[in-house]
Amino acid sequence: MPSASAEPRVSTVGAGTRLPDGISTQVRVPASSANLGPGFDCLGVALGIYDDLEVTATPGPSLVEVSGEGAGSVPTDDTHLVVRALRRGLSSAGVDADGLHLRCRNSIPHSRGLGSSAAAVVSGLAAASGLLDRAGHGRLSDEVLVQLAGEFEGHPDNAAASVLGSAVVTWTVAGDDGVTAYRARRLELHPDIVATAFVPDTESSTSFTRALLPDQVPRADAVFNLSRAALAVVALTSAPETLFDATADTLHQGYRSAAMPETAGLVEALRHRGRAATVSGAGPTVLLLGTEPVDAELEGLATDLGFVAHRVEIAHGVQIS
Repeated sequence: MPSASAEPRVSTVGAGTRLPDGISTQVRVPASSANLGPGFDCLGVALGIYDDLEVTATPGPSLVEVSGEGAGSVPTDDTHLVVRALRRGLSSAGVDADGLHLRCRNSIPHSRGLGSSAAAVVSGLAAASGLLDRAGHGRLSDEVLVQLAGEFEGHPDNAAASVLGSAVVTWTVAGDDGVTAYRARRLELHPDIVATAFVPDTESSTSFTRALLPDQVPRADAVFNLSRAALAVVALTSAPETLFDATADTLHQGYRSAAMPETAGLVEALRHRGRAATVSGAGPTVLLLGTEPVDAELEGLATDLGFVAHRVEIAHGVQIS
């Protein structure tokens, strides 16, 4: 990655360059869970639920075909988030396309705290990278993908996890020109760690749940979360036996609990049993990390509260072919 003071550089081909019609690329992008308890907007992990995308450059207007999650409820033209991200990725290299034909096969649940919007942005940017490569211009670097995705999202934790895979630590740097730089480092997750996502039918709005958070928090809460976020890096990489302590939070989950009582109830019930459960992103999904798979008793507990348990792999980053 570049130094903290430098912004990722994009190699531009030249203004006005257009993609040749007919070239195509395929992308697979994983879901993600952000925060992991104490790491609000700075910790994330990639999870093995995937959106798949096929893109072809065409001479006509853009067309988006969607199956799975979001089918029938998202735009099918240039206003689609994936198309907007794709065109942003192309423009970062000085390239454009007349039309784009997208086939989206989505498995990441929408509005559940599993990074579906970040995955959409990453899939579009990664598709731009694949098309640029097919046209002989070279791919966008991971640093550029994280930067551009962060600009869309306003925070890079979900997007960086989808780009880099495994778990990530992210941060931002304010430039003298007022431009925010988005940074990320991939963590090598301890091989014994397994993940379970408890997904409900209900949806949640990130903007709504963010509005529930106070502008100021007690110093003791801030110190608590600093210590637990630092411990989380140790727990994720070398000491999974500390995951329970490392996933405790006083900064955001409590303030959101009244808006998601079932989620708060499941987190409390799992933690009462000594399991490292957290709200996944802005919820309502609950993420459980540990070294033991979920047993029938815990699955039944989740079912009674309206959640379905999904044992998911810790995923690699976005794949482009």
